[in-house]
Amino acid sequence: MAFASKLSLLLSGDTASASIHQQWLAELRQNIATSGGRISEAALNQQTTEFLRLLAMATQGGNLSPAMPSKPSPLRDFLEEISRSRAVQGFSFDETATFIFSLKRPLFAALRAAYQSDADGLAEDIWAVTELLDALGLHTARTYQRSREDVINRQQQDLLEISTPVVKLWDGILALPVIGTLDSARTQVVMETLLQRIVETEAELAIIDITGVPTVDTLVAQHLLKTVTAIRLMGADCIISGIRPQIAQTIVHLGVELGAVATKATLADAFALAMKRVGLNVARA
Repeated sequence: MAFASKLSLLLSGDTASASIHQQWLAELRQNIATSGGRISEAALNQQTTEFLRLLAMATQGGNLSPAMPSKPSPLRDFLEEISRSRAVQGFSFDETATFIFSLKRPLFAALRAAYQSDADGLAEDIWAVTELLDALGLHTARTYQRSREDVINRQQQDLLEISTPVVKLWDGILALPVIGTLDSARTQVVMETLLQRIVETEAELAIIDITGVPTVDTLVAQHLLKTVTAIRLMGADCIISGIRPQIAQTIVHLGVELGAVATKATLADAFALAMKRVGLNVARA
């Protein structure tokens, strides 16, 4: 009998299937003990039951090919969903891969009991189940990795949006405090956010405060100039504040020309200049 058919019978038989399932759960519980309660016993029991059912269905035709992750199947879809949910829940790479690899010991034990004296047949089928579970486990791990990268990318995008707040200081005056490194991706977010707020508020002036930018190199200066150019194309003007002595020396050393862009040492100085430009005077009461 082909190994796939034997495996399907093992997973379909009430006694053997129950024994494999219970041993698998015992293996997984050791892993769950360190997972911080992110998955309940009932959910784990449901997931393992469904996986064994899908694996039995995929192998019942006597061919391992439908069970391999290289072809679309309900089994592959189920594993991918498990991997994505583990990634979102914060499971580690090892914890996710263990979901499949911990099934090896129960299946090996079931095969030993089924073969008893046929050592050659046992060795052949153990190799077959090892290849199958390795393929499924690697597919699970790859899906987990892609899902984690997606989660990280979304978090980075959210952080970029959160870290670029546009503040309305006065009618017609906006301020954008920039904290951290200003790279190409962040410059794009800064420009989009600031230009959108200029349109919404009909602002005449935008202050870009770089007090929180640790260093300014040629690339950062170019990003600032691009942002200023975009603001001017929208019919507004721009003031850059937070020009510390070290940053001023760096800009001069690099030979970066800020052109006619107004610069101030502090946000307060920039705000005072912006008030004058829009025709407002601030006086002590």
